[in-house]
Amino acid sequence: MMQNNFSGSIPPQIFRLRYLQYLDMSSNLLEGVITKEVGSLLNLRVLKLDDNSLGGYIPEEIGNLTKLQQLNLRSNHFVGRIPSSVLFLKDLEIMELRDNSLSMEIPKDIGDLTNLTTLALSDNRLTGGITSSIQKLHKLEILRLENNFLSGGIPTWLFDIKSLKDLFLGGNNLTWNNIVNLEPKCMLDQLSLSSCRLAGRIPDWILTQKDIVFLDLSKNKLQGPFPEWLAEMDIGSIFLSDNNLTGSLPPRLFRSESLSVLALSRNSFSGELPSNIGDAIKVMILVFSGNNFSGQIPKSISKIYRLILLDLSGNRFSGNIPDFRPNVLLAYIDFSYNELSGEIPVIFSQETRILSLGKNMFSGKLPSNLTDLNKLEHLDLHDNRIAGELPMSLCQMSTLQVLDLRNNTLEGSIPSTINNLTSLRILDVSSNNLSGEIPAKLGNLVGMTDTPSTIKPVSDVFTFPIEFSDLIVNWKKSKQGLSSHSLEIYSLLDLSKNQFSGQLPATLGHLKALKLLNISYNHLSGKIPETFGNLKSLESLDLSHNRLSGSIPRTLSKLQELTTLDVSNNKLEGKIPVGGQMDTMNDPDSYANNSKLCGFQIRLPCPPEPTQVKLPEADDSWFSWQGAGIGYSVGFFATITIILVSGCICRLPPQNRHRSHRRRRV
Repeated sequence: MMQNNFSGSIPPQIFRLRYLQYLDMSSNLLEGVITKEVGSLLNLRVLKLDDNSLGGYIPEEIGNLTKLQQLNLRSNHFVGRIPSSVLFLKDLEIMELRDNSLSMEIPKDIGDLTNLTTLALSDNRLTGGITSSIQKLHKLEILRLENNFLSGGIPTWLFDIKSLKDLFLGGNNLTWNNIVNLEPKCMLDQLSLSSCRLAGRIPDWILTQKDIVFLDLSKNKLQGPFPEWLAEMDIGSIFLSDNNLTGSLPPRLFRSESLSVLALSRNSFSGELPSNIGDAIKVMILVFSGNNFSGQIPKSISKIYRLILLDLSGNRFSGNIPDFRPNVLLAYIDFSYNELSGEIPVIFSQETRILSLGKNMFSGKLPSNLTDLNKLEHLDLHDNRIAGELPMSLCQMSTLQVLDLRNNTLEGSIPSTINNLTSLRILDVSSNNLSGEIPAKLGNLVGMTDTPSTIKPVSDVFTFPIEFSDLIVNWKKSKQGLSSHSLEIYSLLDLSKNQFSGQLPATLGHLKALKLLNISYNHLSGKIPETFGNLKSLESLDLSHNRLSGSIPRTLSKLQELTTLDVSNNKLEGKIPVGGQMDTMNDPDSYANNSKLCGFQIRLPCPPEPTQVKLPEADDSWFSWQGAGIGYSVGFFATITIILVSGCICRLPPQNRHRSHRRRRV
């Protein structure tokens, strides 16, 4: 019954199947709790409910299943403690409880389950230390405790469990004894000691682990060069990011027949990449960001035909980019924050989804054949020397979700077909020389009108979390960082620091998913549209340094998410709206240089509004006042005489009947 999209709670009829031995309802949409009736399945040997949305407590009655060999409740929402009754499951071989919200210490008597081969408790909220009873598990092959709140020292006796193959302890508050002389009795396949305070050189006892295929020592304090002996071990996946490693990379590393993932970001490696890097033909992921590598990107790198992700950002690479078209699988490319130059090349695979070339020295125009990248979702070219106009062909890229062109020398207008970018939800063209009117069709960008929950996220082409360059949003003199992990729920439009003129399109009020709208430092005139009150998700609005006039719309008080507002240096007048978040927008600098504004936000009281006296209305149901006014100048008594003689009976018009036409100040 696995992978059938079953929803709702577990059918109670199942618990009446007293002779049931195997129950697999994994990878469905089940909700609710496991009821105590589960304890009636006395013959059950395998219980697999992983990858659902079950929650609540794991019932104590689970301990009645004394024949149980496999218990898999991974990736649910269980809370509380692991029931003490699990210690009755003497035949249990696999306890898989990863990715829940269990909060307790590891059961001290867990070692009584001597048949355990797999103990997986990672990604919970476990506290305390690693209980010594685990060393009694002589059949244990897999121990996964990563990403909890465990503390204390890492016991060396773990490496005396001869059967142990996989050991994952990273992401806790555990501490490694850096002076211990370790001689492991186990032969590990996988080892994760990330964030375990390892210091000094990469431990050479790892050399004894001849079968190791996965090594994660990231987020420690390791120093020194990349060991030659480690390069010769032919490990499949190596994670050494966030350490203090130095020197160049040994060419032997790329002659490995097994290497598939190499993550070395945020170290102090230097020098040029080995010219034989292309020999690592099985590599799928290379992450070298945040180091001091220099020189040109080796041309041989394009020979790695299985490469999916290549991140060389934050180094000092120079020269041109190699031709990556042979890399038919390459989907993620980040060369930002280097010293690369030349024109923007379109020499990438059609599978490219993320292309980040920002903060380099690229020049020339935007190539019209960017449309060849028909799966591109993220294009980042910020802080280069790109000139010319925005090509009309750019608006044909319907898959594009993020377009960052800020800090270049682009000119001309925004194409009127911009609304064809139906997936676009982040557009930043700030700090260019763009001009003309802001097209009204910007308000038709579907990706900015949908609520965040309906926005399609940037494709996840990775099997582990990789950070790509953060999108920096300019906000006055400060900068707000927008992490890549936020991109799938964020929507922004930044047109600031250009030469746009004309009026603000009222259609921008349709962009209900916008979190940030910045149109400051332009030459815009006219009024702020009332429709801006419809931007229900808006957190930051900057319209400063323009020529806007009229009053600030009262509709802005409806923006419940608004935290930053700047309308300074315009020609606005009248009372600043009150109510809602507008009552918290009380920084006078945000309204500066609008001489006719008033309100408590700027400590300037508004003049009293003129009162209007309601005058009685005359009954002119049958008589025309135009006719009555003919003889009005003759005088009151003469008028009475004429009226009496003519036999007409009517009321005189009241004096000063004309109403004041003075406009009420808002």
